[in-house]
Amino acid sequence: MTKIATLTLNPALDVSTRTDKVRPTHKLRCEDPRYEPGGGGINVARVVHALGGDVTAVFPCGAGSGATFEKLLRDTGVPIAPVPIAGATRESFTVDETESDQQYRFVLPGPTLAAAELDQLLHAVTRIDPAPGYVVASGSLPPGCDPSVFHTLCGLCGEVGARLVIDTSGPALAALEGGCAWLIKPSLRELQELVGRELDGDAEQLAAASELRDRGFAEVVVVSLGERGALLVAEGTELRMPAIEVPPGSAVGAGDSMVAGLTLALAAEKRLEDVLRYGIAAGAAALLTPGTELTRREDVERLYSAACSSGAAQNRS
Repeated sequence: MTKIATLTLNPALDVSTRTDKVRPTHKLRCEDPRYEPGGGGINVARVVHALGGDVTAVFPCGAGSGATFEKLLRDTGVPIAPVPIAGATRESFTVDETESDQQYRFVLPGPTLAAAELDQLLHAVTRIDPAPGYVVASGSLPPGCDPSVFHTLCGLCGEVGARLVIDTSGPALAALEGGCAWLIKPSLRELQELVGRELDGDAEQLAAASELRDRGFAEVVVVSLGERGALLVAEGTELRMPAIEVPPGSAVGAGDSMVAGLTLALAAEKRLEDVLRYGIAAGAAALLTPGTELTRREDVERLYSAACSSGAAQNRS
């Protein structure tokens, strides 16, 4: 089985709870909180592990809630490679309003990493044994982190023969231009920001994804379209697939679950059509779980099998 490593530069202890209604200035009586280790790459690692993949999670472990974070992650069974840092591990807070079924998500910035700490984190990926075939860097960057950090990571991945999958946003995503990643997964909004124009239809969206590939962002570009599915562009291949319809639920971790599904399918050497289908199934399965709970394997396999049976895809290879 091909090894997968994840790198999370800004992990968070996710705290989730429920209350009847969110009102300003009021004391909001909440249900018992749920605590889970989170952050883009952490979520990807948890989903890959839940789906039966071989994965190791690399992350900075700080003071404060860091010990709780590490214990919770160990309890999930995910193999880990924590790197100690001086700052405190951040927390994120999610509140489900039961009266409206709305969800409120509060995200804190996290600690600033010293140059030596960042260097240790990047090199920790190369010290994993056996060497990973895929490295997933996912999530936001810590405050003050140079957006070009993933170019350094790309070089290190090349040293161990790993393909780099990146799911990020903002300046870090824009900085990928010029040949950094094997696969990226922007949203439609992020795709529009990168190409600098509105994208109204299928043809325009596929053309824009191809433009990112031509500009050296990645060999494979997957654009998540939410309730309208996703598209994939690679050399000689253009695919578009509809979303898998599931009952509405918590969207926490849906994007990370999709990245996990995509990467695991790539590691299993599936056809690109099945890679996209499995990623969509993993993302949809995340909507079936409450709060910050992530994807369940039985849900992914069921949704993927149903999608394979329907064969719903537009292939423009």
